[in-house]
Amino acid sequence: MSDSYLPQHGDDGYRVTAYDLDLEYIPHTGRLAGRAGVSAVACRNLPVVALDLGPFKIHKVLVDGRRPARWTHRAGKLRITPDRPLPAGTAFTAEVRYQGVPQPVRTREWGELGWEQLDEGALVASQPHGAPSWFPCNDRPDDKAAYRIAMTAPTPYTVVANGRLTSRTSGSSTTRWVYEQTAPMATYLATVQIGPYERVPVPGPDAGRVPQSAAVPRPLLARFAHDFARQHRMIALFEDRFGPYPFDEYTVVVTADDLDVPVEAEGLAVFGANHVDGARGSERLIAHELAHQWFGNSLTVADWRHIWLNEGFAKYAEWLWSEASGGPSAAVMAARSRAVIARLPQDLRLADPGFRRLFDDRVYERGALTLHALRTVVGDTVFTALLREWTAVHRHGLVTTEGFTALAERHAGPGVLDGLFREWLYEKRLPELPSPGPGPGPVPDPARPSRSRVRPTG
Repeated sequence: MSDSYLPQHGDDGYRVTAYDLDLEYIPHTGRLAGRAGVSAVACRNLPVVALDLGPFKIHKVLVDGRRPARWTHRAGKLRITPDRPLPAGTAFTAEVRYQGVPQPVRTREWGELGWEQLDEGALVASQPHGAPSWFPCNDRPDDKAAYRIAMTAPTPYTVVANGRLTSRTSGSSTTRWVYEQTAPMATYLATVQIGPYERVPVPGPDAGRVPQSAAVPRPLLARFAHDFARQHRMIALFEDRFGPYPFDEYTVVVTADDLDVPVEAEGLAVFGANHVDGARGSERLIAHELAHQWFGNSLTVADWRHIWLNEGFAKYAEWLWSEASGGPSAAVMAARSRAVIARLPQDLRLADPGFRRLFDDRVYERGALTLHALRTVVGDTVFTALLREWTAVHRHGLVTTEGFTALAERHAGPGVLDGLFREWLYEKRLPELPSPGPGPGPVPDPARPSRSRVRPTG
């Protein structure tokens, strides 16, 4: 079945197991060239393999490494015809050699998506459907795969991509960087960041269990060191509330350019120079992008209509961080949020907001309000146990609204949540927040000793 919001993207006739990208980028011309390998398994009898790809020049297409295959490339679809149809269950590979200047995917709702050329380098921000701007792929959120990303760029530039850096080889004027992401990843979360960056550790008193690093322009290093100094505490808090950090490491990239909003990718996040002011003016955004490593990147929506499971959870993480770090409590933040969106049109259904409203502020705010209402009703202990089980059971998998509400109802017990999800998720009218009972108290600061840590049930 195709994605309900992007039926023209992706192909449910096969599942990708791995992408192998070996590319070269010349920043001052904007030219990208190389080879993309796609390993997949046919889900049904497959006479044609359709990949999403922007307007590149195709040099060669191979299937299973044999002689060149027939192909057509029109309207963003590369259609490859093997010598004979691929039977259901057949593992196969497709290799595409291509080049060109990447063209971002232009949208009426969110501007340009995907590959973006910067004054010095490039960045990739693909959510929700910009991945074909730089590599051939099955561009749908429910088809997650492993990745190997090799990128060659001029030696003065630093390249950052998803996963672990496994090799870096310098020649006379270029350097080849190879990253491997073994955890399954959706296409929109695949990224490459190229720029004149300094690689530095994220500042903090305790490196902790999760390795953290950053790629930052030299002029911004001092401001970065101040603004990101509490990221270690954020990870400790989120591990306590959400469960173990789901990837091997976490990387932050700060571009020399301003960005409208930060961008999450699997295992990393990208901020603009405007998000680093030396006064922690964007600290809530640091918390938001970090929380996406659990909600969106490890737990990925099975269909874009479930977007609140990404953005509502990341917004609520901002409120949890505020509460834990000495700012306003989540209850105060929720009351402020509800007062704001109560003045906006009451015409959005959170569980199915529609394509054009994927990133509407009300999806973020009402999503967080839904979680606060749930937490208020069930209490802090049950709420934390629910979130930890949610992230553990679906680690590196796919999630739906129906799956979350079913798990919440099991944790809450019979009748406790009667009507709550119907009002918050499926009705357009904005409900009142429930009155607090003995439920949630302040979130403990993970930097301080705690007598107990909640563990998931089941």
